[in-house]
Amino acid sequence: MERKTKNSKIIKATKEKLFSAFTEPKALEIWLVPGEMTGKVHSFDLSIGGGYEMSLFYPDTDKESKGKTQGKEDRYKAKFVELKPFEKIVQTITFDTEDSKMKGEMKMSVYLESVENATKVTITFDNLPIGINLKDNEDGTESSLEKLAEFVDRDFKANLFFK
Repeated sequence: MERKTKNSKIIKATKEKLFSAFTEPKALEIWLVPGEMTGKVHSFDLSIGGGYEMSLFYPDTDKESKGKTQGKEDRYKAKFVELKPFEKIVQTITFDTEDSKMKGEMKMSVYLESVENATKVTITFDNLPIGINLKDNEDGTESSLEKLAEFVDRDFKANLFFK
């Protein structure tokens, strides 16, 4: 059985702004984390073969979730395998974990497509580890896309992250 998910959202922003939101470490810390989680980018290299290391932290109020890495932390490494500015980002992701159900390399692909006065953002995940519930991954991605839409509306209008 293929372990994949796909989410799309039309966001009222240009492909250029959205590409920046996917390639700016401080922006990722704000919008990429689903729900009430928080994020920290430890390193970042925007180049083919480069990538980033990031931690997602579950809130203290979440008494059920435990991190894939330790405690309340999900730490992973992403490697960029394709960067097509303003159109496509493909990266492989591996979790820093001892849990055999969370091991393996999954692929995350981001597609940006102009639609009228907005951009359709599609995120696909392929080869998800067996320990990741597909519905949870879809729900988390949907939450992140909602946060992305809020982020580009709020923070880019204030020019907080535009280079």
